[in-house]
Amino acid sequence: MQIPVYNMSGEVVKQIDVSDDVFTVPFNGAVVHQAVIRQLANARQGTACTKTRGEVTGSNRKLYQQKHTGNARAGTAKSPLRRGGGTIFGPKPRSYHQAMPKKMRRLAIRSVLSAKLKDNELIVLEELDFSEPKTKEMANVLAALNINKSALVATGEMKINAVKSARNIPDVKMVPANLLNVVDMTSHKVLLLTEAAVRQVEQLWGKEGD
Repeated sequence: MQIPVYNMSGEVVKQIDVSDDVFTVPFNGAVVHQAVIRQLANARQGTACTKTRGEVTGSNRKLYQQKHTGNARAGTAKSPLRRGGGTIFGPKPRSYHQAMPKKMRRLAIRSVLSAKLKDNELIVLEELDFSEPKTKEMANVLAALNINKSALVATGEMKINAVKSARNIPDVKMVPANLLNVVDMTSHKVLLLTEAAVRQVEQLWGKEGD
């Protein structure tokens, strides 16, 4: 399959062949959904913690006698029913880790890449680099490519000047191609890949690697 390649002025400079194994895969919604849930779950720290009535500091003495006070029966001040008492069924430190087979993770990434290309939300750029960090230059590149929505930009290798040029633009995120993931791709409308990033994506997630 051939797709156009643009320069930083928004002009088509050539056509390149891309792997059908990566960019023309039928969309598998169930696998993509599972991959998103897994990634979000694995990002959770799981450090939330509350104290039960047995862990709250305080005396276990009965607050007042059982009868003849006119009040409701009361035990210790650490009761969950009282302010400052323990918490009933509160969160405890735990792991939210979810496992997912490697082939399913790879299929999810290929599904999203293919969907982006099919929906005309994937743009290939010949090169993306600046002689010095300039937010205005990065904004001009996006404008030349008619990108006025959220965008995920992936390069073959980390371009420091490009990263610094993009970091102050709202809804624009830059990542190296080898760190592309399902959550970032599905949460940004446009996926902008450099030509080097396309080749790296094909190498990483092509069927030859399964």
